[in-house]
Formats: sequence, structure tokens, C-alpha cells
Amino acid sequence: MSAPVVHGGGVTAAAAAFGGRPEEWLDLSTGINPCPAALPEIPARAWHRLPDSYLVDEARRAARDYYGSGEILPLPVPGTQSVIQLLPRLLTKGEGAMVDDRVAVVAPTYGEYARTFISAGFAVDTLDGVAAIGAEHRLAVVVNPNNPDGLTWPVETLIALHDRMKAVGGLLVVDEAFGDDIPALSLAGHAQRLSNLVIFRSFGKFFGLAGLRLGFAIAGDDILKRFEEWLGPWAVSGPALSIAGSVLRSDVSPIRRLIDERCAGLHAVLSGVGLQITGGTGLFALVDDARASDIYTHLCRHHILVRKFDYAPGWLRFGLPPDRAADRRLGEALQRFER
Repeated sequence: MSAPVVHGGGVTAAAAAFGGRPEEWLDLSTGINPCPAALPEIPARAWHRLPDSYLVDEARRAARDYYGSGEILPLPVPGTQSVIQLLPRLLTKGEGAMVDDRVAVVAPTYGEYARTFISAGFAVDTLDGVAAIGAEHRLAVVVNPNNPDGLTWPVETLIALHDRMKAVGGLLVVDEAFGDDIPALSLAGHAQRLSNLVIFRSFGKFFGLAGLRLGFAIAGDDILKRFEEWLGPWAVSGPALSIAGSVLRSDVSPIRRLIDERCAGLHAVLSGVGLQITGGTGLFALVDDARASDIYTHLCRHHILVRKFDYAPGWLRFGLPPDRAADRRLGEALQRFER
């Protein structure tokens, strides 16, 4: 079993180490919209009964229209992390991975992909670009836009990669968890003609509702039916399905405008204190600075949590502050940092 991956969101542990109550901290360690979408009214039956098929069907139709997946009805899943854990099962037939079975992950990126495949017995090659993915790879993972550097890959490049993978019997997994801000980058509209493609979409990040533990998988019927069977009945709660069916059909332009405003506020704060922004998406900014470790500790002492990286000690990822008061709080703390 490989070592657990360190993620953002550990504000309770940070408070235990640096003091203060967790709710008093400014948690900027995740890439989640800090201004969540308004919750629609949830029918009482969604809480009272096991999730009925009509709730699933409505959520799938709403997701199809929102993501533009054509004839494919995206499968609701209890967070995309749940189906990441299932990916090795797409490649095994009961006997497990063979010693020469290789998986490619374009990295650095979300660490659970490599950890999951290593734990399942696969050899994982972490590569710096899609051109390095070869015929020896049974499955390739590309996060687009990427976390944590915000690197993006054009649709045409990923379609060509899919065709290369399909030619050797391989699968391409594209994680579009941060794709809501740039719909033109999505492969969802091409998925019905790309048979060896799996797309993951996050509901919680853009809509700021990560606590629902809801995501969607987009793929051909064969793959989606296997995911559905492996997840078992009632995998997604009725309230989550009800919320998805409503929110995905709502006008999301106010959410986009607010994210753009909050992103501009964050960039102004970071640039104002001389920090170099080297990447990111609409939901986070990546800073590269030789003093990253000291900045991280300094911010923790001011009860502000950001994301640091063991594999890139000069990197810090800043999530969006929820409002201008939080912008000022972050800016004032960074101005007190002794350079």
C-alpha cells in the first residue's frame, strides 16, 4: 500500500498545531468556490426515502445538458474520488495487474491517481506531457486544467491521444474537475464518439458544495454500467441528486462572475506583496517562491491555511478568499512577513 496523499483542507490539524478554533481560520488550502451556490428547496421525500430512479434520471439529464455530453447521460457518483478508486478494475480481469502493466499519469497532478494504481499493483510512470505517453501504457490520466499548476491541453491534442491509446487497446482518463470555468476545453461534447475515454467532472468545486460528495462520470455505456454496478445501489444520496438536478439547470453566470471577482481580488493581493503567480485556475493561484515554507508557517501563525507541496518545496497554492474582508486579512498577514 502506498503512502496516503496529503490534501488541502486540513484546517483542524492546523488549528491544533498553531492555535485558534478551526472556524476562526481562513482556509485557502482548497480549490473550492468559497461562495457556494444557493441551495434549492429539497423535497422532504428526498430525505425520507432511498433515492428513487426519477431523481437519478433527472440529475443525469441535467448533467447531460450542462456538460453537453450529447447522447451520454453522465453517471452521478459519490465524489469523483470514489470512481478513481475503481479505475484499476477496468484493467484487471480477476487476476490483478501483471508486472508489465503500466499506467501513465501526466504530473505533477492530483496524487490519488498514482497512489490508487500503485496500490493495485500497477507500474506508474509520471510524465511531464502527453507526448511521452506510449504504446506500453494501458491507461493514461490527464487532468485538464491541471491541479496544481493550471496547465491546459487543447481538445485536439487529447482527441489525438485518445486515438493513440485506442489503437493499442488502452484507455484515456481526463479529469475535468476544474473545467467549469473553461467549457471550451471539455471533451464531453466529443465523448459519444470516443469509445476509450472516461471523463470525470466535479460538482462540488465550481458550485462550492464539496460537502455533498457528488461528481459525474462521462463515458460509454459499457464503462458507466460497470461503475454503476461496482458502486452498488443508492450510491448518491437523494438530497445530492435533488440539488444537482436543480442547480445544474440554473443560470450559472452569477457564479462565474463572482469567481472572476474573487480571483481578481486574490491576484491583486499576491501581486501587491511581490509574490510571483506561476499558474492556477479560476479557483486557485499557484505561487513559486524560495521562501514558501517560511511563508506557509507565517500564515499559519496568523490562522490562514494555504496548500504546500512536499514534491515542490517552493510552491504554495492559494484558494480564493470569500470576500474583500478576507482579501484584506490575507494581504495584511503577508505584509507582515519578514523578507
